[in-house]
Amino acid sequence: MASSSDFSLSCPIPLQNYPQVLLAHGGGGKLMHQLIEQMFLPIFGRAEVSHDASVFAVPGDRLALTTDSYVVNPLIFPGGDIGSMAVYGTVNDLAMAGAKPLYLSAGFILEEGLSMETLWQIVQSMQGAAQRAGVQIITGDTKVVDRGKGDGMFINTSGVGEIVSPTPISPQQVRSQDAIIINGDLGRHGIAIMAVREGLEFETTIKSDSAPVSHQVLALLEAGVNLHCLRDLTRGGLASTLNEIALSSSLNLHIDESLIPVQEDVRGACEILGFDPLYVANEGRFVAFIPQSDVDLALSVLKETSEAEMTPSVIGTVGEKAISDSSGLVSLKSQIGASRILDWLSGEQLPRIC
Repeated sequence: MASSSDFSLSCPIPLQNYPQVLLAHGGGGKLMHQLIEQMFLPIFGRAEVSHDASVFAVPGDRLALTTDSYVVNPLIFPGGDIGSMAVYGTVNDLAMAGAKPLYLSAGFILEEGLSMETLWQIVQSMQGAAQRAGVQIITGDTKVVDRGKGDGMFINTSGVGEIVSPTPISPQQVRSQDAIIINGDLGRHGIAIMAVREGLEFETTIKSDSAPVSHQVLALLEAGVNLHCLRDLTRGGLASTLNEIALSSSLNLHIDESLIPVQEDVRGACEILGFDPLYVANEGRFVAFIPQSDVDLALSVLKETSEAEMTPSVIGTVGEKAISDSSGLVSLKSQIGASRILDWLSGEQLPRIC
């Protein structure tokens, strides 16, 4: 199935009489009814509804629930948009808990004056992303705020999934000598957003890596890979994620910069802008901690389920217990062979990126 970045307007926009969102579209009256009936329901479909809630059945007895809000600027960027990213972000959070994503909710906060064509494009993209990720959007909500107070559109999505991992997946399960694996190259999402936002032009168009990763996690589990810990590399990038896990597990982590894949155009853009790609956000990347005995199998599965431009790699190992039980450190072996501590991100490199 085509990715959300390939999604185009394939049917005429509804609500032709209203080229922009009005406050009345959130007022509970006729226009709001039209917006729901003509914009959202034809795309997302009608779930079984009982009063103000959707009714659904779930398999198994262990579920995962997550929620997240998306405030990206610009709303549409190379490789994705706020709608597809809202779906993928929530699906990926469920996958990081070892859950098979099943259902999503979607809450829209729209700004008065938002182009109805933009909304239509994002709604279609969102449904395309849901189909690609194998989930169903079964309930939602729409609010409209005054012009100048909503930055176009905010989206909140919540997701429910069935736990399919036979063992817990968490930082507390990380063990000394575990291999540290990432499923692809780093930094494309943050740089793609920055390039559009600031009007920067490079020799090639850098596209976001925004994508679902649940199929990769499920494939790893089906293959019998023992997943100790998973974490998606969103805000703060790889460096902040590793520091979180080192802190939670009280273990020292050691990674090798030469083993971390970063596309040359992304690396060049980071050098120009003064960014470190290890701290730049991603939207389709995760790190996995697994036993050394499962490395070859895990890499084989990831390569089979990866897109062409993705390069799964072993980037380091877990060391011994930290001296203090309350914290662990992340050390980085640089390209020239020197070692340094890879610390927490001290501030916000790129605001409003997810």
